[in-house]
Amino acid sequence: MKDNGELEKLRHTAAHVLAHAIKEIYPEALPTIGPTIENGFYYDFYNLQIKEEDLPKIEAKMGEIVKANYQLKRLEVSKKEAEALVKTNRFKQEILKELEEGEITFYKQGDFIDLCRGGHAESTGKVKHFKLMKLAGAYWRGDSKNPMLTRIYGTAFKSEKDLKDYLKFLDEAEKRNHVVLGRKLSLFEFHEESPGAPFFYPKGTIIFNELVNFIREEYKKRDYKEVVTPLLYDKSLWETSGHWEHFKESMFIFKVDNRDFALKPMNCPSHCLMFSNLAKSYRDLPMRIADFAPLHRNELRGVLAGLTRVRKMSQDDSHIFAAEDQIEGEIDDLLDFVKLVYEKTFKMETEIHFSTRPESRMGDDKLWDEAEKILEYILKKKKMKYKISSGEGAFYGPKVDIHVKDSLNRLQQVATIQLDFQLPLRFNLQYDGKDGKKHVPIMIHRAILGSLERFIGILTEHFEGKFPVWLNPVQAVVMNLTSDNLDYAKKVCKRLKEEGIRTDIDDSSETIAKKVRNAQLQNINYMITVGDKEQQNSTLAVRTLDGKVKFGVKLDDFIENVKEKIKTKSLQC
Repeated sequence: MKDNGELEKLRHTAAHVLAHAIKEIYPEALPTIGPTIENGFYYDFYNLQIKEEDLPKIEAKMGEIVKANYQLKRLEVSKKEAEALVKTNRFKQEILKELEEGEITFYKQGDFIDLCRGGHAESTGKVKHFKLMKLAGAYWRGDSKNPMLTRIYGTAFKSEKDLKDYLKFLDEAEKRNHVVLGRKLSLFEFHEESPGAPFFYPKGTIIFNELVNFIREEYKKRDYKEVVTPLLYDKSLWETSGHWEHFKESMFIFKVDNRDFALKPMNCPSHCLMFSNLAKSYRDLPMRIADFAPLHRNELRGVLAGLTRVRKMSQDDSHIFAAEDQIEGEIDDLLDFVKLVYEKTFKMETEIHFSTRPESRMGDDKLWDEAEKILEYILKKKKMKYKISSGEGAFYGPKVDIHVKDSLNRLQQVATIQLDFQLPLRFNLQYDGKDGKKHVPIMIHRAILGSLERFIGILTEHFEGKFPVWLNPVQAVVMNLTSDNLDYAKKVCKRLKEEGIRTDIDDSSETIAKKVRNAQLQNINYMITVGDKEQQNSTLAVRTLDGKVKFGVKLDDFIENVKEKIKTKSLQC
């Protein structure tokens, strides 16, 4: 890992052990690069045709190299000597051309030698606890015009326990894989006909809409004005906003009426167009414009990843136009909004990142200085701990990014609050001030949940598909014990639906044990069984997802209990 120098050296050495093993088993393969990455390493090879089933054989050869305990010897060579050493490997030759005389080093272990700047363990014997993870394809230097390489991913740790703990973590993460759970629970799916654009099925749409409704209810309390805006805009809009210069590569662009148009990747320019008709004077500020419009970003096919990296998304997006003396109060309120959603509602630990000006940006640096100063002042005033992410701000302003820790302790970026002095100037936005003069508003870009698609992916894994009752697409299922109890089961189901509880009925001929098992596989919160006893006494037998069963439950009491959990957004399943 990047925060552990010794572990990184160990993993870098493991990458060399892998390359050494590949050359012994597949002498025609050409090693290219083998860096360390978070939680492991990889090495890319040209002219290597292998399958996942070959990984144990490669691991065994790596084990032999580890056991041999070869010393890693650092060799400083001249460019001419280096050229001789890489004369059969055109990829290493390309790297060598970029190096200056005096900065060329190789590392040798046994009869294997590799061009490398270093950072290694003393010997191959240190790499005792490793595992090859998977294969992937990768273009040389990430360019699709270059040859396709075979990438082998692996990991290594200092102890057997650390390795086993990590593999256990991966198993647990795979159980929670939102793409797998989304398909299993009929929430969402992906199709090749529209890469990077999720299809939400009825159950997934319920979760989507419940989250939107949650945010909408909070908007009512905070005086947000929701709008509906177009998806397609002329190039001139994006030139004004700066996106054409700074974000063009991530936009879908095509011709309409012989003019360049683009699908919008974000809402801010369209809200700037609306501002002048919504806010005329200081009395109209702050103006909080909210928008759930779909957005499109032209992400590379290779980086698309389930709901967490998509081309089509919707955000709980909003832009706040404010006077300068209102900024502090607005950002204070937004940070409280974030706390309500993540800490109070979802009980998730948050981590704040303060992202400063990127190298590619627009506007006067004096305005950047002021914007950064304001954001940092507010964070310090609220005594919020934060990390500085240097250069990670938006091209129009610095931002506060909120990360949350999920149930596997993984850090996930969610909300963002961005302070922008640039776009109002570029769009020539003005309002009448108290002094009778024209003033330029300040713009705050903010999303609390962020991409709804991404957030649903995070929640699916966080809850392992076992959603709290207020979010679950099916909150209860009624199951009759025999056909004699069917009318009562239907009566109970009808009443629950009338009370706003999302309820299904399983009136199949399966046994109760099978019906319960089917409901458990669908992670339904409440499994209600009705037999002769329940029918005679007008009661229910209620089983919860944690396996607890209560008999003799009054229908009215059950309804009151469930509705209270929904109202309070309880996380109890």
